[in-house]
Amino acid sequence: MSYDLAKLPIQSLLRPISEAAVALARLDERIARSPVGEGFLERGHFHEAHASLWVDGELVHLEDLVLHDALRDIRAPTHELTIARDILKTRRRIAAHPPGWALSAQGLASLRGQAWPAASLGGDGEGVPDGSVEVSDAWAGVREVEDPDNDGLGDAFAAIDAVLARSGAAIEEAKKPGRVKNAPEKDPFVYDLDWDEDERLAEWQAVLARAQDLPPVCQAIVALDAWNEIAVLQHAPWLGRLLAASVLREGGVTTGTHLAAINLGLKAIPVDRRRHRDRETRLLAISRALTIAAETGLKEHDRLVLARQMMMRKLEGRRTSSRLPELVDLVMARPLISAGMVAKTLEVTPQGARRIVQELGLREMTGRERFRAWGIL
Repeated sequence: MSYDLAKLPIQSLLRPISEAAVALARLDERIARSPVGEGFLERGHFHEAHASLWVDGELVHLEDLVLHDALRDIRAPTHELTIARDILKTRRRIAAHPPGWALSAQGLASLRGQAWPAASLGGDGEGVPDGSVEVSDAWAGVREVEDPDNDGLGDAFAAIDAVLARSGAAIEEAKKPGRVKNAPEKDPFVYDLDWDEDERLAEWQAVLARAQDLPPVCQAIVALDAWNEIAVLQHAPWLGRLLAASVLREGGVTTGTHLAAINLGLKAIPVDRRRHRDRETRLLAISRALTIAAETGLKEHDRLVLARQMMMRKLEGRRTSSRLPELVDLVMARPLISAGMVAKTLEVTPQGARRIVQELGLREMTGRERFRAWGIL
């Protein structure tokens, strides 16, 4: 289907997109200057993944998503929870890359799970330069970089580099048109075989290219509506909302690692407006959702600031050598902490970590006696 921009209701959109741009810019400026900015952004990823499932008609508990991401599940993960984690990881990847990465051919291929040459060693900007190895701590949410030469593993990693280079060459060969015909067919029970995602994606990119002269907020609104109308991907409609947030980021409406929480705003819009047959109604609904998302973000930011102030009051009269101020900073930066994380960050014993956590009065999230976790969502 063709998405026509010739009859775009610009006059009706002028005021809503202006209000949305002002609200988003105000939130972005507040985050940039806030002592809880890092914690706000990290929690925003979880809230947005949770809201994205809600918009698509599914439901997961926010606490379950936080625990699942930390590998501290208290029950068997559901299919919906797995999708929510995929959304969470994708949003983090987009936020960690430069603003234009997600909308580039390389970024789109990576986000869709397609092969890209030398993707495993920084070919798409995800790896660590100079042959270093990136070690991800899923529980602590901390990324560290280790030098392989320090452990005498240079030869081993050189061999791995050679294998990856050969894999990249094989991927290039597989991407040639002659090899595509011989590729295994998709399961008809899972995929609609007449659904050409590449063609639909090309059509969506053409719409985005024609909208380049519009204001960034209007571009994002059109990009999201076009994604939904064209129905680009069969099993990942949520990716379009992340790409719309990337349009705002690339246009300078939001800066740094801040991705607009579009799903939080869409939750407040009735479904009959979001999916209305009239395009003007849909576009107005999306623009209103952006404004609501920014207002909700400001309220969440104020809540975190108040929580930090309440915890700081418990530090009055403490010794100057107390580790509680460092614990407060850690709690505000992460939605969930464990005794091991506290012990590693504050350089105390696990017993000491549990004791100072109790002094701060944090809420225990798992309901277990062992492998416990605390935090404020």
